Amino acid sequence: MTRARRIRTATKVAAASLCAAALALSPVAANASTIYPPVGSCSTSAAAVSGGGTLDFSCQQRTFGADEAVTITVTGENGRGVAFGIARFAISTGSVTRTSDASGALDTVRITLPSNASGVYNIAAISRSSAGGTASASITGADGLPTTGGDSGQLLGVWVGGGALVLAGATVLIALAVRRRRERDDR
Repeated sequence: MTRARRIRTATKVAAASLCAAALALSPVAANASTIYPPVGSCSTSAAAVSGGGTLDFSCQQRTFGADEAVTITVTGENGRGVAFGIARFAISTGSVTRTSDASGALDTVRITLPSNASGVYNIAAISRSSAGGTASASITGADGLPTTGGDSGQLLGVWVGGGALVLAGATVLIALAVRRRRERDDR
């Protein structure tokens, strides 16, 4: 067998192997998420809510497959205090499973935030056949402005540490000035 003939045979075997692999793996791609809902397919009843408040989360038709299990997850500061209906979760991210209706919509899910909620809560809904959707809610204070979770008491250590650094720097500068003056006077 000549060298050219061996190369042609090896090329044909490699091409046949690639075709066989492509055919064997094609069902895997078919099992990927088949529904790609548009941005904004899920929403909350209010973009801002006070701590301890309740908001409604829902998704439009064709966001999910018909009568499909949908997992709703809420993530935020003190997320373990989030309640879906009357069930509270003792984990930092609360989640619950509901079923979509025949049109693929997710009926309203009532979410109660903890009384000490702060910051932003992100809500996501996903299923086996859909990438799902997300929405978020900001927590507002009594004045109606969003609370960011900052606490001025937490800054006490920063102020004390910064003051100590400034005092140490001033001490070093004064000591340096006194030393130079003594050296100049001794000459």
